[in-house]
Amino acid sequence: MKFARISAIVLLAFLGISSIAGAVPMLLDPHGQPWRIPQSSLIHSPFHSFLIPGLVLLVMNGLLSLVVLALTLRRGRDYGWWVAAQGAVLFGWLAVECVVLRVVAPAHYFYGAVALALVAAGLALRSRAERSV
Repeated sequence: MKFARISAIVLLAFLGISSIAGAVPMLLDPHGQPWRIPQSSLIHSPFHSFLIPGLVLLVMNGLLSLVVLALTLRRGRDYGWWVAAQGAVLFGWLAVECVVLRVVAPAHYFYGAVALALVAAGLALRSRAERSV
């Protein structure tokens, strides 16, 4: 499944880089308006600043994606499951974000498609690994 592996690599790299790029402004100015998102958007959330959401975004979708990317590039043990799990983590992040912010933006649909593609690629990679045993 060369297509599934290449897709996973491209999507993981994109997710890791874009998540880190999205998290950095949230961490540098957690009480401001990173990405022009007003503090008032957090009114229904348990957070009073963007610090915790920024940290979660950085770790769970940024750094973890890069770790899974490295595992995928090395064809590490069970890397297909890790790719699928990263897709599930991203989908979970999106679901919680939409519920907490009470907003669904076009970017949510785009990243939702990325999440589903990661899950599909990971399961395809896992399926191939099981057939080759």
